[in-house]
Amino acid sequence: MAGRLQAKVPFGQSALAVLACLLAATGCKLNQFPQSTLDPKSDYAWAIKRLLDQQVFWVVVIFMLVLLAQLFILIRFRARPGAPEPKHIHGNTMLEIAWTIAPAIILTLVAVPTVLTIYKTQAPAPAGSLHVRAIGHQWWWEFQYPELGVTTASEMFVPVGRTVAIDIETVDVMHSFWFPAMGGKRDAIPGRVNHMFFAPDTTGTFLGQCAELCGVSHANMRMKLIVNDPEEFDAWVERQKSAPVHPDSTSLAARGKQIFSQGACIACHTITGISAGMIGPNLTHVGSRSSIAGAIYENTPENLGHWLTDPPARKPGSLMPNQALTPDQVAALVAYLTSLK
Repeated sequence: MAGRLQAKVPFGQSALAVLACLLAATGCKLNQFPQSTLDPKSDYAWAIKRLLDQQVFWVVVIFMLVLLAQLFILIRFRARPGAPEPKHIHGNTMLEIAWTIAPAIILTLVAVPTVLTIYKTQAPAPAGSLHVRAIGHQWWWEFQYPELGVTTASEMFVPVGRTVAIDIETVDVMHSFWFPAMGGKRDAIPGRVNHMFFAPDTTGTFLGQCAELCGVSHANMRMKLIVNDPEEFDAWVERQKSAPVHPDSTSLAARGKQIFSQGACIACHTITGISAGMIGPNLTHVGSRSSIAGAIYENTPENLGHWLTDPPARKPGSLMPNQALTPDQVAALVAYLTSLK
């Protein structure tokens, strides 16, 4: 040692600080964070969680070993009254070999499971997977099921226990597809298609959103994943493939249908049998969805009315303009759109 160690460690204070941190950590609950990656609900998410657990384990082990070594040195070589001057050490071959081998072992413990997980999660999707195209728009997600002939927006339906193979694309700027409960995020890059797959293991509704800054309403580019039993999913598919029921000619909804088909709405939105717009979300069965406006508002007549009255005010940067609709026109459109189930 080059000199006496004069520092004294306040053991009591350190122990209390560590205990306080541990007690504070026990107050954390996963259900307080609905978009937590620490609550996996798919095979992909579990693979990442297991990898994280392994890394945390080794980090804790290394931390404890280093801490114990430091405590030993502080106690063993602390300054004592009347102690002689410690010997000067210019080198120790065994120590140098040890602190060269130890990092190599640590890096191996980190690298091997990480590489194995990468290869597992980046492999091609297994045969028989449900194929979904996830297409990013400013600022909403479009979901197409090519094999089923179904298109929806902001809400993605899948069956539990079946692998879902997702092609991730964008029609404008860069976005990022991310359902935390299902696994890692994957970028949607202009001019290319990225891929990912996962098999949900739990039914329910899981929140997601764009994870790549994409403009003024990036934070409002949200989505929902609804995982159903296979029978419920098949029933949903059948409903989505059916044509919407046309309202009675004398109803308020019929008036809304007329306003929709004669106004600017048909230029952007698709409704089977009415219009074939390609800019905005497909509205064929919008009345059956739980949310609107990129999954930021609950799909209620009141929220839908506010949205139709002034979209840019409800969602900054919205490409849907304020069409200066009268309250009567808004009420008719709300009646029509809510009837599309």
